[in-house]
Amino acid sequence: MSLKIYDTARRQKVDFIPIDEKAVTMYVCGPTVYDNIHIGNARPLIVFDLLYRLLIKIYGKKHVKYVRNITDVDDKINARASKNNETIAELTSRTNAQFQKDASELGCMAPNVQPRATEHIAEMVILVERLIDNGYAYEADGHVLFRTTKWDQYGKFARKNQDELIAGARVEVASYKEQASDFVLWKPSLVGEDGVNVPGWQSPWGYGRPGWHLECSAMSEKHLGKNFDIHGGGLDLIFPHHQNEIAQSCCANPDAKFAKYWMHNGYLMSEGEKMSKSLGNFYSVNELLQDFHGEVLRLVILQTNYRAPLDFSKAKCVEAKAMLDKFYRVILDISQENNLGDIKPQASNNLMAALYDDLNTAKAMAAMHDALNNYHKAVKLEQKITAISHILGGGEILGILQQSPQNWFVDDQDDQASSEIEKLIEQRKLAKNNKDFANADIIRDKITSMGIILEDKPDGVTIWRKI
Repeated sequence: MSLKIYDTARRQKVDFIPIDEKAVTMYVCGPTVYDNIHIGNARPLIVFDLLYRLLIKIYGKKHVKYVRNITDVDDKINARASKNNETIAELTSRTNAQFQKDASELGCMAPNVQPRATEHIAEMVILVERLIDNGYAYEADGHVLFRTTKWDQYGKFARKNQDELIAGARVEVASYKEQASDFVLWKPSLVGEDGVNVPGWQSPWGYGRPGWHLECSAMSEKHLGKNFDIHGGGLDLIFPHHQNEIAQSCCANPDAKFAKYWMHNGYLMSEGEKMSKSLGNFYSVNELLQDFHGEVLRLVILQTNYRAPLDFSKAKCVEAKAMLDKFYRVILDISQENNLGDIKPQASNNLMAALYDDLNTAKAMAAMHDALNNYHKAVKLEQKITAISHILGGGEILGILQQSPQNWFVDDQDDQASSEIEKLIEQRKLAKNNKDFANADIIRDKITSMGIILEDKPDGVTIWRKI
């Protein structure tokens, strides 16, 4: 069974064949740390975390290297720091710390390397110098720009002609440009520029800072080399960001191919409309985590094909929570009589086949539900253990069901209500011991009216959960 992925460059599903099976490499564009991430930013985090888990499953953890950058120099950062009346270092440090916490709460494994742009200025300067030497870049008014008409492949990746590039590019029209589509590699930093504290570094072209596109080319080359396997990101990055990355990396290294495969996740809508603060459907991950466990948010995102548009809603979070409850209940059920540590997680063949088919998470979740149904239909203990093994194994690679079932349900319950329910359970137990079954039934009915289901286990232990 071979892994198939949809390659954006070729616009088709292809077999994934790494450059070196002993050193599989992946670079994914990370956040610009000027504000907390929103649920749209969470989608690529989760999608490429799943791919990372799958690659580890196939090739082994020591043979996979995952790099996800942190952009900590950007005009948005400068403006936000000025607005907040704080230093750029304070803003980026605080925001990055929150990002790392949010990513962890979403069940995302830490990449092997998380390079910060500000730590790679020297590499960026070297890259620009190569482009100038090769004739693909020029200096004008303290800026260094990429000469898009020089490279005849420019626009091919994004499938845009020169007119479309000029009309659709998010580029600044400036007198110092040879062509409107030329993009900035390096720009000057002036003290007090627009009243904003702007960072800068000394360079052959004066005191300045890098353009956004340049950063990822320098960091990917530094940590993965001039050729690597997979480059990932959101669909919105295809143009101009990824197109410009390809141009500057390939022109700076004419004998290299840069990324062998390109993968992009689809757009995210919120509550049926484009996500917008003015519409009230703009959700930061940190805000959502106040109401929903990270596994709930992760499952909402995984239930839709990663390349398809996703309409996120809180109603879907409620549905995902109920779905996770069903899985955790059977895990809790079998843990009452068996040590979960003795059950080896083993994802089912159907689930693995689904993920091998371009991360088909919808089919993967169908395989998880098959395992759940098999558990409920099982007559023998061995059959139940096999089903639980498939549930645990599938959850392991999907990044869900990673909590202890006891904690999952305890965390879901209000402490005060939990204490009251426990007291009522003890009163019912005492009534049963005294053979006062009428009072025991009354207490049970009271507990049921609170939206709680009781399960009496053979060993005399009573567990409870919300309906």
